[in-house]
Amino acid sequence: MGNGGTYMNVENYLESQYRELLSCSQINAEYSDLYKSFRNQKLREMLMTLHHDLVGLFRTMNERLPTGEHEAHFWAEPSRDLIKRIEIIFSLVSSLKETPLAFQIDPYYLDLLTRCREFLSSSGGSALPPNMAKVELYYTLPIFLPLSSITISHKQQDFTFELKLIGSGSYANVYKYKDTFYNRPFILKRAKKELTDKEVARFKREFDVMNDLSSPYILEVYCYNPDKNEYIMEYMDYTLDGYIAAHNSTLTIIQRKGIAQQILRAFDYLHSKGHLHRDISPKNILIKEYDDTLVVKLSDFGLVKISDSTLTTVNTEFKGCFNDPALVVEGFNTYSIVHETYALTRVIYFVMTGKTNTEKIANQNLRAFVERGLNPDKSKRFQNIRDMVSAFKTIYVNVLDN
Repeated sequence: MGNGGTYMNVENYLESQYRELLSCSQINAEYSDLYKSFRNQKLREMLMTLHHDLVGLFRTMNERLPTGEHEAHFWAEPSRDLIKRIEIIFSLVSSLKETPLAFQIDPYYLDLLTRCREFLSSSGGSALPPNMAKVELYYTLPIFLPLSSITISHKQQDFTFELKLIGSGSYANVYKYKDTFYNRPFILKRAKKELTDKEVARFKREFDVMNDLSSPYILEVYCYNPDKNEYIMEYMDYTLDGYIAAHNSTLTIIQRKGIAQQILRAFDYLHSKGHLHRDISPKNILIKEYDDTLVVKLSDFGLVKISDSTLTTVNTEFKGCFNDPALVVEGFNTYSIVHETYALTRVIYFVMTGKTNTEKIANQNLRAFVERGLNPDKSKRFQNIRDMVSAFKTIYVNVLDN
């Protein structure tokens, strides 16, 4: 069955569960603010109503708790009502788990509802087990969460936001979310669960490096969570390759030079701090649009080389078509400033022309710039960013006539 049919099945299932809930309850919006991240209206109404019903039923149960060393009786009617809600909840979780509407139950309530299934009886009331504590009632926290979500505290209040997966690498998944408190999007980078301790340390080091850098040309990072091995980053509108692809036919020489100059300033700052990026590509250079102004920032410092770091791997896998192909033979452990300027030369050429093929460059000044940056003789390459800046200033204005 096609996607349309699958979606209709999900909608039909939700409708049946919605009617099932209405047979024993009424839609209640008391906790609607906790479920704004759920886009499907029917599911949102069901979850906020189930939340309301659970709070009421467990408030009633708390009248008989804690139990101490002996069982306590829980009345028949709320027992049956609670069983019904739990059946609906677990049915929703199970049936929606492979769909875009998938959600999860808060860990505390998942354990609570699972235990309740063991002792609740549909006739004659239920025996609450010994040593059962009072139930914590969630008035300001959601019981149900989107399968991919993040909870952040702002001014002593918790907010939960739905995550949208926008990228995945060997070490981490990258998500986008909108923080309604700030009314702006952010990025969450979350380490994959199967990482080794050394890989997690490398992931954490990437955050530490970016957090220690202070430049308008370096992507800002916030709030490393050691329990989940994830951190938040500022959101940018484009990768460099995405921006060039979308605007290549309309970009002016002045705009292209402005982007290139910001990239050079970014790497001048990075190198001044003793770091080599080692993974230079248009995918790791980001762009933000502010009206008519473009801001360029560097990202993805997972391969950054720090002179005094014990985590700089010498056998790092060769990555990216912008890197010097000689590294395949020489080994990535030989990576130095002249490899960095090689990759950066290719990036600057890409910005100025929208092309990656550096053959047959008609413009003399641009050709001279590229030939020096990519020279097989490393001693003749740009030896630092300042050399590149000086040479870049000589590039002829009509650089696109190639």
